[in-house]
Amino acid sequence: MDLDFTDAELHRYSRHILLQEVGATGQARLRAARVLLIGAGGLGSPLALYLAGAGIGTLGLVDDDRLELSNLQRQVAHDTPRIGRNKADSLAETIRRLNPEVRVEVHQRRLDAEGAEALIPRYDLVCDGTDNFETRFLLGDACHLLGRTLVSAAVLRFEGQLSVFKSHQGHAFPCHRCLHPEPPPPGLVPTCSEAGVLGAVTGVMGTLQATEVLKEILGIGESMAGRLLLWDALDARFRTLTLKRDPGCPLCGDAPRIRDLSAHREVTATACALP
Repeated sequence: MDLDFTDAELHRYSRHILLQEVGATGQARLRAARVLLIGAGGLGSPLALYLAGAGIGTLGLVDDDRLELSNLQRQVAHDTPRIGRNKADSLAETIRRLNPEVRVEVHQRRLDAEGAEALIPRYDLVCDGTDNFETRFLLGDACHLLGRTLVSAAVLRFEGQLSVFKSHQGHAFPCHRCLHPEPPPPGLVPTCSEAGVLGAVTGVMGTLQATEVLKEILGIGESMAGRLLLWDALDARFRTLTLKRDPGCPLCGDAPRIRDLSAHREVTATACALP
């Protein structure tokens, strides 16, 4: 572990280094870490900014979408003059201005199975900041199969949820399919563009995501693996539920049907075709 910091780094990260749970060794771990963010929007904005501020060494950003005026109500890492630009590219510019010590790798693409297999092994940990079930299920399956921890959050209207999935580490941890075995039928669950979302809700959940990423890298605190955090902004109430591994899970169960991403496509397509 390289503990050689410049004067500027010691100054920038001084409040981290003062923490007994972090210190110079922990800050060196953050600097050595490589984190992949899928989605550069409402969740990805606060998530990326706090990870960059914390000194994560390399951030990979995946998004093929372009910035629209309606995004700016919650996607606060972007600004009005950047409307029309690729979101990953815009977020990278903001990160570099905040902390030029961070290396940013931009992937202007929509994540598919081929991209997941190519990108995920290059990073230590993956964050899900997406807004569709297709990509969420792909990420959950791919991270399990490729041996990477997934920090996942979701928001809708006035509510958010958060969990960490690291089922690749053994049967003590459930996977995302233990929580949601199959994607919902198309049209059953509305998107934010259909149902709306309070902008600040994405800020809270993205910041909580960043906190869990830092905890996982530093190895401190109690992991959200095996737990699901639910937040209702209108009631200002948090609830935590325990998640258990499902022995019949098609991904991490005793007789898994999803052993590679080809099987992921088959199982997911079959589930989505069911009435």
